[in-house]
Amino acid sequence: MLSKLDRYIVKKYLNTFFFIVLIVCMLAGVIDFSDHIDDFLKSKAPITKIIGQYYLFFFPYISGLLWPLFSLMAVIFFTSRMAYNSEIIAILNSGSSYFRLMRPYLFASTVLVLIHLLLNAFIIPLGNKEKTDFENNYLYSHNDMGKTRNVHLFISPESKIYIKRYVKRDSTAKEVMIENFKDGELISILSADNIRCTGNEDGKEWSVNKFYQRTFDGLKETVVEGEKFDTLLNLLPDDFIAYDNAKDAMTSSELTYFINRKKSRGAGGTELYEVELHRRYAQPFMVYILTILGMSLSSRKVRGGTGLHLALGVGLGSLYIFLFQFSTTLSINGGLPPMLSVWIPSFLFLGVALYLVSKAQK
Repeated sequence: MLSKLDRYIVKKYLNTFFFIVLIVCMLAGVIDFSDHIDDFLKSKAPITKIIGQYYLFFFPYISGLLWPLFSLMAVIFFTSRMAYNSEIIAILNSGSSYFRLMRPYLFASTVLVLIHLLLNAFIIPLGNKEKTDFENNYLYSHNDMGKTRNVHLFISPESKIYIKRYVKRDSTAKEVMIENFKDGELISILSADNIRCTGNEDGKEWSVNKFYQRTFDGLKETVVEGEKFDTLLNLLPDDFIAYDNAKDAMTSSELTYFINRKKSRGAGGTELYEVELHRRYAQPFMVYILTILGMSLSSRKVRGGTGLHLALGVGLGSLYIFLFQFSTTLSINGGLPPMLSVWIPSFLFLGVALYLVSKAQK
């Protein structure tokens, strides 16, 4: 059971945390609107969609990204005030140990960690489906990075497709070759002038036009030519569309499926999505680390009070963002494993937090 002191600290932590979330989200909304107002006007986006489809889901998205930093700022702010009012000294002089004082901090941070995990895994991605649809239609429609020329994909473990050019407008692939293997041996090659998605069977039914098929059985070869036939292929029009923000609209289970599917097809380029998946679990863990770090940093009464503590907190928060961006960039462009790149800032800040705890006033 939580004591009266525990409830007092937990209440201060959570109230301060959500107040900071509110203030920062309002500031972020004003800055984002001033940055995108020209785009809104040029794209003629309806005001109802700007508010109900974009900004309604923008605030959960931005708060989810900065959740650990909000916890650091909240802890520093209210703990520094307690230290300035000599409350921390009084608690320690009453016989409570420093580690006993940490218990309500860890309890409150556990609440925030669970909320953050739920937000990252389901709530924010589901909201981002609407937000990214708006962005791709009105803000970043020119940023489609999907590959449409000289595309090589595995459509099954033993079938490979080559597409010289793909036209997104009508979902048509031109100059197509499909190679089928069995036990590592080539058994057939299908060449076609074009294949077109008919939209049936969840987008996997394709119409093959002007085809030429060679089938091999040992030294025997069979050739079939024709004008048209319909078939099912493990290929979707969405495979040729790629926005950088597409990962934000996937739940964690969808993101895992997408990564595995892309790897199984030999497509590569999954680092950005793997970084995002690991971030969703690493950032909630950072709430624990930054809570301990903020508490040990601001629990000592010093000259400068809250201002000095907040300055140190903002500096550490900026350092955390820099390290996270640097390590993830190394993963995407430099070959560093995505899991390691995401967890490097956590390990470094854990060491800093343990050091500050060892030096804290006890």
